[in-house]
Amino acid sequence: MNDELAEHARTDAVACRLTPIPGIGVLGATTLVAGVGDGESFRRARDLPAWLELVPRQMTTGGKPRLLGITKTGNRYLRMLLIHGARAAMPSLSKKATPSGQWLGGLLARAHRNIAIVALAGKLARIAWASLRRGVRFEPGPAAATTS
Repeated sequence: MNDELAEHARTDAVACRLTPIPGIGVLGATTLVAGVGDGESFRRARDLPAWLELVPRQMTTGGKPRLLGITKTGNRYLRMLLIHGARAAMPSLSKKATPSGQWLGGLLARAHRNIAIVALAGKLARIAWASLRRGVRFEPGPAAATTS
């Protein structure tokens, strides 16, 4: 089964663009392509993590926004893959001197590790959306942090 998914990810151009994203891998790339397609159904990058319920709900009354909790609706399997991928990628990403690594290091200094994992999963989902919509392959480095 894993060999079939790896072969599919190598032959599918869209999934091939997503595999270099840290924490996505073959399984995450094929699941993202199956669940999201080309990303056209989401207007902005932040709409994909909101659809996956990786960000807190926001309630605004009287011009005062309140952040509510994160529910467990949305695509559970894809959310689980992104969170586990973020958990696996966090140690190496937090040590890199890229803008994403600096962001993650600062986040780890002020927030709990599990909160940082979910925030990183949301960031990876936004990077994947940008790669899907723009049709470009993810390139790690300073340019990758500006596309998120």
